[in-house]
Amino acid sequence: MDNAAGAEVLEAIAASALRLAGVLRGTVDISTGGDLAGSPVPVGVPATCPSAGVADIPPVSTAGGPADGPVPGAFAAGPSAADSDPLGWQAEACLTVLSGAAGLEAMVAAVKVHAAGGYDEAGQAIAGPIMSPKDHTAQDMSIVAEVACALTVSERTAGGLLGEAHRLRSALPLTLAALQAGTLSWQHARIMVDETTNLEPAAAHALEAHFLDPEAPNPARGAAGGMVPGRFRAKARTWRERHHPVSIEQRHTRSAVDRRVEYSPDRDGMAWLSAYLPADQAAGIWNRATTAARALQGPTEGRTLTQLRADNVAAWLLGGTLHSTPPATPGGTLDITQDGAAGRIPSPAAQVLVTVPVFALMGLTDEPAVLDGYGPIPPSMARALVADGAESFRRVLTDPRDGAPLEIGRESYRIPKALRQWLRLRDGKCQFPGCSNQSLDNEADHLNAWANGGSTGISNLTQLCPKHHRLKHARPWQPTEATKDEPPGWISPTGRHYHSEQPDREPPHWPGAAIDAVQRFHDVQGFPGDPWALSNDQPPRVPVPLE
Repeated sequence: MDNAAGAEVLEAIAASALRLAGVLRGTVDISTGGDLAGSPVPVGVPATCPSAGVADIPPVSTAGGPADGPVPGAFAAGPSAADSDPLGWQAEACLTVLSGAAGLEAMVAAVKVHAAGGYDEAGQAIAGPIMSPKDHTAQDMSIVAEVACALTVSERTAGGLLGEAHRLRSALPLTLAALQAGTLSWQHARIMVDETTNLEPAAAHALEAHFLDPEAPNPARGAAGGMVPGRFRAKARTWRERHHPVSIEQRHTRSAVDRRVEYSPDRDGMAWLSAYLPADQAAGIWNRATTAARALQGPTEGRTLTQLRADNVAAWLLGGTLHSTPPATPGGTLDITQDGAAGRIPSPAAQVLVTVPVFALMGLTDEPAVLDGYGPIPPSMARALVADGAESFRRVLTDPRDGAPLEIGRESYRIPKALRQWLRLRDGKCQFPGCSNQSLDNEADHLNAWANGGSTGISNLTQLCPKHHRLKHARPWQPTEATKDEPPGWISPTGRHYHSEQPDREPPHWPGAAIDAVQRFHDVQGFPGDPWALSNDQPPRVPVPLE
């Protein structure tokens, strides 16, 4: 970005900010589209939250997905709209201004990226030729220090900004373009930088295009700005694990060498104890602690689920027994009898789903399996869980054609339990917009109430955490229709529509021997059509690993 372009961007942002400030002060006539005419807002409507007639403020996607509801500015038609429904006008106006402000923040972040990168280039050019590594280090330190002083931040923060700016400007054009347009937040952009680090250029471009290419056919793609940052990171990391040039088996073997337990003292007589473990072990410990804590809850138990979980882990590690009698106060300490026993609390099996591609389960490919609540794991870990017959894990096989689930292991014969497992497989987490709760305590809920004739089928169920389950029944948040493969969207009390988070499945990788065998069998039998298509009029679905 040259100086002239930079000045134009800054001028445009300043104009938008000035117009927004005028609206907030109530000095902008919203009925004329936001010109600084000095007219007050309509009578009876507070000036604290104006309409969204600010044309230069870009709309951004909301936490649960792009919002389809009332068009931004729907209450900007003039005093008549505000007079007929002043509270609705105010609510829509405030939400639209919040969305617009988020877009402006993203645009300002893009300006900072260009400015930081431009200063880095100018500073390096001014310094002239670097004669030694020592001089190069000194020059980099000087640039970082100057940016830190200009922004009044630490040099570590300034160095991070310079690195992110370089990555965005040199390797992630779609991300930078979305940031400049105000449709992708700075948090999302930083996640993209982080998840593409150490990838080959082709792999980094493919990851970026997967989430930011609006022409992508998969509905899970092209919607990065519609996910909260935590969910976007999880999806980006899953894609990265699938397509990393180094197999997840090799990376897991290397990382497992660093497993450890760490102790860190904290304030007020407290301390942190953390463990870096293989994912299956960590997930098993977490879910066992959660299930045991849930078993202790009751009308007379004063401790929270979080406190009970911590108390259980402490009891197990210290070799004592955790009593179910609550302490005097919810914040009281753990009551453990040092009797050397493993504890009186039963340890119910935590039902964890393990999704395994068929060929990976057979040992023919190295593509990752997926551990419910965590993400991709090495196929050897998944095979071990299945071979050991671990009661706390449920195997889910995927179709070798398109990656869709085939069936859930048949250890359980009762239909309600199988339905709950399928629901967890489809939804993965609480399906309320922006919620990332993946707890085993999430609750199945009828979209169309049973009392109203709703069925107990997968297309009429969703998974909600206790908090959002209560909210659904206490306030008019309405779920939309679901299908066997897609969870529902939501309509808010203000009428905005938030799309569901779509599954992001990919066809498994076929080993060469399997491809040859299927083709030979198809030819010998004289079957018509394409053996790799789901039907004769569909294109082949034989993915090639990204090297």
